Amino acid sequence: MNAYFPLFIPKSFFEKEAEHVEGFAKECAVVTHSRLEHDGKGGLKPAGKLTEELIVRPTSETIIGASFSKWVNSYRDLPLLINQWANVVRWEMRTRLFLRTTEFLWQEGHTVHETKEEALEETYKMLDVYTKFAKEYLAIPAIKGEKTESEKFPGAVSTFTFETMMQDKKALQGGTSHFLGLNFAKASNIKFQNREGKEEYAWTTSWGVSTRLIGALIMAHSDDNGLVLPPKIAPLHIVIVPIHRNEEEHKKVLGFIDELTSKIKHLRYNEEKIRLKIDDRDMRGGEKLWEWIKKGVPVRLEIGPRDIENSSVFLGRRDKQPNEKQSMNTDEFLDNITSILDEMQNNIFEKALNFQKENTINIDDKEEFYRFFTPRNKKNPEIHGGFAGSHWCGSSECEEKIKEDLKVTIRCIPLDAKEEKGKCICCGKESSKRVIFAKAY
Repeated sequence: MNAYFPLFIPKSFFEKEAEHVEGFAKECAVVTHSRLEHDGKGGLKPAGKLTEELIVRPTSETIIGASFSKWVNSYRDLPLLINQWANVVRWEMRTRLFLRTTEFLWQEGHTVHETKEEALEETYKMLDVYTKFAKEYLAIPAIKGEKTESEKFPGAVSTFTFETMMQDKKALQGGTSHFLGLNFAKASNIKFQNREGKEEYAWTTSWGVSTRLIGALIMAHSDDNGLVLPPKIAPLHIVIVPIHRNEEEHKKVLGFIDELTSKIKHLRYNEEKIRLKIDDRDMRGGEKLWEWIKKGVPVRLEIGPRDIENSSVFLGRRDKQPNEKQSMNTDEFLDNITSILDEMQNNIFEKALNFQKENTINIDDKEEFYRFFTPRNKKNPEIHGGFAGSHWCGSSECEEKIKEDLKVTIRCIPLDAKEEKGKCICCGKESSKRVIFAKAY
């Protein structure tokens, strides 16, 4: 069920869950007064102090939990599944467009369940939904895993994440899914009458992705020529640029293009009509083509008098270099355009996947580990190794030591990590699994 909850949350709601308020305290924007009034010196001052301060929503567990406590009475009310598209505010000290901004948009889900098993199933299901979207639509490979105690969502029992690698080899957390256990249910008094007629606390989850995925899309695929957009999420699939020298050629080329586009409009890609645009602006063809290259349109068609004579199109693809173009018969183009778009989608994903694989290695030696994350040269101080799969003993002290020394964090404990005996990369104590270490945004 889609819903929308208030932006301003009473401070007392946050104080109900101690770990939650502690985790978000430094990021919260607080409303203390209800209005402004003139200060008598030509300026304004706050007035109308609130009896209870309001927190500008950093996330919605507390206020949605207050509603859940009223809506949930019986096991028959469960599961209760809420989805919200909203803006949130987190007071970032250093902002990065799309990645870390004071205000951003996101999709967040909140659910209530009868049993622990059902809540965990929902938590894993949403992690899979997000990861599938990243792979199949954004063409971004991801590693699914669990966050460490220090990196998990404040107040959660467990936080699961999908981590992605950007082209500078840094990690970007794509999205998270949280198993909240009974913590928020107890804080918000979310109880229900079970099948035996007894009252018990409900099990809750929350999960979300944000505009950060736009940043991930840009940084994972784009190049020095501009955006590279996977066809499945591109606003336009094809742009057609007429090439002509005079008015007579102009009319002839547009007539040919009209016939071609009438056939393209009947074709479908990814269960939708192919989206195209004819760029007939009065400007040089080269300028128009470069504009569409920068915007990341997957397929560019150049059509001029010579193409009409040969009943062909001159095709450029955004998954290839701008000078790599090919002439293709129009019938061949119409027969193959959907497979071309599919091939491009796959090529973009495979390129990102290969990059991730090439820059992910297992490291067992501490000195090698430190070299791996040490900047390679003074001109590019941010360039380092990538992702390191290394053993960790599980102690927060070792995790913090590596963070202090290298600005490297444990991105996740991979869900598919195999049981494997080893030595902690920091202290040398026994370890049973590898975790993913990386520098991150």
